[in-house]
Amino acid sequence: MDKSITLIGMAGAGKSTIGIKLANLLGFNFLDGDAIIEERINQSIQSYLDQHGGKEFTKIEEEVLLSIKLDKTVLATGGSAVLSDAAMNFLKKESEVIFLDVSYENISERILNLSERGVVRGPNQSLQDTYNERLSLYQKYADHVVINDGDTDACLKQLLVLLESFKS
Repeated sequence: MDKSITLIGMAGAGKSTIGIKLANLLGFNFLDGDAIIEERINQSIQSYLDQHGGKEFTKIEEEVLLSIKLDKTVLATGGSAVLSDAAMNFLKKESEVIFLDVSYENISERILNLSERGVVRGPNQSLQDTYNERLSLYQKYADHVVINDGDTDACLKQLLVLLESFKS
């Protein structure tokens, strides 16, 4: 398997955790989109969102995603990556895009403090509203969907079976 992999999904879906383990198993590089953005803006995503708002953040996120060189890489995007059509079309061209699908119930258990998590959302928009709004975008851009409602190892096994199918 030589093609890079991009993981998309809600905050709390396990993209970074799974991505690091998957990259290690494949011998790929690992990139965390949110970490790259935080390095660029020199502050936390939540702090930036508090100061500048979601529209400004998504512009920066798009620029960062469009600038990434994917070469045997597993990229964990931020949950809002799917808000940029340009970035997602670029990532689909350069990699296999895999949606880590997690039920709303599990996401809500994993994200305990929404106001500190760095989630791009509208004023007074709940986690449920954000989840509902993005679900169709994750499905639209995904080349593949892997359910991650169980433990990390179960999700990794599903991913490895999926990736093995690319070789045939």
